Amino acid sequence: MTIAIVDYGMGNLHSVSKAVERLGYTALVTGDEQEILGASGVILPGVGAFGDAMQHLRETKLDTVVKQVSENGTPLLGICLGMQLLFSRSEEYGSHEGLGILPGDVVRFEERAEYKVPHMGWNELEFKQQDSPLFDGLEEGHVYFVHSYHVKPEVESNLLAVTDYGYPVTAIVGQGSVYGMQFHPEKSGELGMQLLNNFLRLAEASK
Repeated sequence: MTIAIVDYGMGNLHSVSKAVERLGYTALVTGDEQEILGASGVILPGVGAFGDAMQHLRETKLDTVVKQVSENGTPLLGICLGMQLLFSRSEEYGSHEGLGILPGDVVRFEERAEYKVPHMGWNELEFKQQDSPLFDGLEEGHVYFVHSYHVKPEVESNLLAVTDYGYPVTAIVGQGSVYGMQFHPEKSGELGMQLLNNFLRLAEASK
């Protein structure tokens, strides 16, 4: 079984691929359409600005490939910026259209004196949809965040977990075979790796 990690020129590809391999699966970092579409599961990483990432995806035509992955029902996981890209639009440095796989907007944190932006560090997850297969066998705990913008999903049932940063902030989303994690699971200790492993198990079971 192969897990394709989408290489569109932006993202923490090495750390994600190493994490997948540590969990006993084969990771393939690739920008090839057929390799991505033929994988058992697909991970869309991302670090940087939303608009730049969407430009890279469009220039490489990988935006349509990622949309096809979701339409095919292949398990898809967006990580950090990769999760935000799954949504309709972002207000980061202007207004930018996203992949539109999940409905919702990416907005900047509210300015509050006691809460610094970017939101950086360990925060506790609160599971909102306890029956999600992503949480199978897991208990709530802390994961590692680094972000200045957060997602506001339009569909409440797509909100799987939140964290508190002065108000509830989207941490994990899911709809059908599509998932997203705002934090970096590969940098989030045991809980992060368990969450990643549960996604990989879903990909394994889908084939």
